[in-house]
Amino acid sequence: MSERHSAMDRRRAQEFEAFVAGAAGRLLHAATLLTAERPGANPHARRLLTGALARTYADWDRLRGEDPYDRTRQELAARFARSAWRWSKVRGGVLGRLTPQERLILVLRLYEGVAEEQTAALIGLPVERVRAICARAIGIMRSAPPLPRVEAAS
Repeated sequence: MSERHSAMDRRRAQEFEAFVAGAAGRLLHAATLLTAERPGANPHARRLLTGALARTYADWDRLRGEDPYDRTRQELAARFARSAWRWSKVRGGVLGRLTPQERLILVLRLYEGVAEEQTAALIGLPVERVRAICARAIGIMRSAPPLPRVEAAS
């Protein structure tokens, strides 16, 4: 019996490793965008992704045909949303001018290609609100970044 469980555990680990090898890069980039960190200097994004992947691994046997990428993306978004107050500090990333909510919606909608209805359901907002926040975030990103403030010499 233990040999059988050992073989199942190895197979499970191999399946998960293959999933991570294929999806971790894109998921890490999404986490980096969410946390507004710079690529390569993204310890918060790495922790966020590690937690999401750990949850996916714990639920691996119960996925039963569900897409592990979708499950991990949902967990990543939920973990980010639960701790959004941590991510309001600008860290210099490409989406650093946006609020955490705007970043979450923009990443889900534009980077991940999640439909408005699914995004709204995932974060618990009406579809119209998701549409408005996404439009506002796009407008902010299209506008020129604010110029650094220069103090006049007296």
